[in-house]
Amino acid sequence: MAIPKTETLTRRMTGFCSLLLVLAFTGLGSDDVSAGLWDKLKDTLDPSDQQEESLNSDEVGNGLKEALQVGTETVVNNLGQPGGFNLDPNIHIPLPGQLEKVKDMLGKVGMDSMLTDLEDELNEAAEIATPKARELFMQAINAMTLDDVMAIYKGPDDAATQYFKSKMSAPLAQEMTPVVDESLADVGAVTTYDSAMESYNALPFVPEVDVDLSEYVVQKGLDGIFYYLAIEEAAIRQDPAKRTTDLLKRVFGN
Repeated sequence: MAIPKTETLTRRMTGFCSLLLVLAFTGLGSDDVSAGLWDKLKDTLDPSDQQEESLNSDEVGNGLKEALQVGTETVVNNLGQPGGFNLDPNIHIPLPGQLEKVKDMLGKVGMDSMLTDLEDELNEAAEIATPKARELFMQAINAMTLDDVMAIYKGPDDAATQYFKSKMSAPLAQEMTPVVDESLADVGAVTTYDSAMESYNALPFVPEVDVDLSEYVVQKGLDGIFYYLAIEEAAIRQDPAKRTTDLLKRVFGN
C-alpha cells in the first residue's frame, strides 16, 4: 500500500527535527560523530535523490530514443511508398537545374516529354531507396550517449534532426548511393536520361551538360527525410496525440 505524500513528508520532517536535536546536543563531540550524524540528516531529507536522478535520466534517454524510433518509422514508411516524394509538393524532387535547360531546348522541337518522364522517375527512385535509411537511423539512435540524449532533450524542437544531419549525412549518402543507382536503373531513369541527352546533343550549338543523377537523388532524398523528421520530432514534443506509448507520455508530458 502506497504511503501518501503528506504522511511521507511528515515522517521526514519529524526525522529532520530529531536529528537537529541530536546534533545540537552532540555539537561538542568528535568530528567523526558529527559527520556521521550529518550524513544521516542528508539521507533523511531525501534518501533517494541520487537514485531518482539516475532513474529519471534513464527514463528521459529511453523516452527520447523511443520518440526518434517512432518518428523515423513514420517518416520512412510515408516516403518509401509510391507517391511519397512525387506527390508531395514539400519534398518533390525537381529536375536538376541543368536538365531544366535541356527540357526547355527539347521543348522547342517537341521532345521535352522525356524530361517530364525523367522527373517522375527520379522521385520514384528516391521512394524505392528511402527504406534503406531505416536501419541506419536505428543504429545511430541506439549508439547515442547519455550526453547526446540529454543535449537533444533540452534542445530546440529539431535538435535530434540537426544531430542526425551532422552525424549521419555522409554515411547515409554512402549507404543509399548503390540503392539509388539500382533504383534509377530499375525505374528506367538511366535509359530516359541517355535518350534525352542524345536528342539534346544532336541540337546545334547547345552547351555541354553533365549531371550525376545518383548524387542528386541521394541528396534530395535525404533532404526530404530530414524535412519530415524535424516535423515528427516537433510533433512528439508538442502534441499529446503523437505520444503513442506510456513512456512517451511520461517523458514528454512534463
